[in-house]
Amino acid sequence: MLRIIQVGAGSMGRTWLHTLASSADVELVGLVDLDLDLAQRVSEDELAALVPVARTLTELKDLTGADAVVNVTVPGAHNAVNEEALRAGLPVLCEKPIAPSVADAQYIAGVAEETGQLLMISQSRRYLNQFTALRKATAGLGRIAGVSCEFAKAPHFGGFREEMPHPLLVDMAIHQFDSARALLGADPVSVYCESYNPGWSWFAGDAAATAIFEFPGGARFVFHGSWVAPGQETSWNSRWRVSGERGTAVWDGDEAPTTGDPLRSVEVGDAPEQTAGSLAEFVNCVRTGASSQADARSNVLSLAMVEAAVRSAAERRRVEFSEVLTG
Repeated sequence: MLRIIQVGAGSMGRTWLHTLASSADVELVGLVDLDLDLAQRVSEDELAALVPVARTLTELKDLTGADAVVNVTVPGAHNAVNEEALRAGLPVLCEKPIAPSVADAQYIAGVAEETGQLLMISQSRRYLNQFTALRKATAGLGRIAGVSCEFAKAPHFGGFREEMPHPLLVDMAIHQFDSARALLGADPVSVYCESYNPGWSWFAGDAAATAIFEFPGGARFVFHGSWVAPGQETSWNSRWRVSGERGTAVWDGDEAPTTGDPLRSVEVGDAPEQTAGSLAEFVNCVRTGASSQADARSNVLSLAMVEAAVRSAAERRRVEFSEVLTG
């Protein structure tokens, strides 16, 4: 079993503790959080047992003989925790986003390459079985002309999200943007985005946006999303349409994708999903040395889609990806 230290005991930390406890491939051997009382309470609540807790990774890594780290801290702390683990010879599975900015993300991806350790980012929606089925269907459509994604929800989060300048683009859209990269098997070259805030919005910043990404070969990905769209809401997984030279595939985000004429459902597998899927791939990569579809260098491009879209919306112009990538 892979011996894992988890760093971060907040709300997402609870989700990961449950995921780790449910896996037959890993053993949680330590929990790190600045709030030791919280760490102890959370370990009792989620694991019905106490594991060693500490305020820093350094305090636990030698004591526990850990093999790897799961980083569930806030984004601003990701780089510090990831770098400490990587330089200590420990591979890391880190919650998205990889870092607060593309420059920070490129730096930590460089550290992973320098140390030769795996830094994998948990883009959990890649591991939905229905999305995997959509990817397989897309592969059979030949050359792809366009991918469209509609996202419409009306959540009342309260707290920091409702005060952000670009809550939809920064806090949510990376899921859809990363999924588009996975579907097309390529990285975008440019984007034009307009963000806005409907008059009835309860967000301070722009809670809606439309973005058009151009990919190599001329394919387009169009994202149309809103966090202030009450009624007839889409799935949290969005509504997707992929159009290619040999047909179209459609996914409503909740049921099996469909394709063909006459219409037929695409077979959906039963592999581990979401965080469990991320963990399963991470364990396999650590054990075998295989590469990850969501390693740090690749995931930089998903964050770059967010940063480029925000810049385009702010400056009201088409933005080339070379403008946000520092090297």
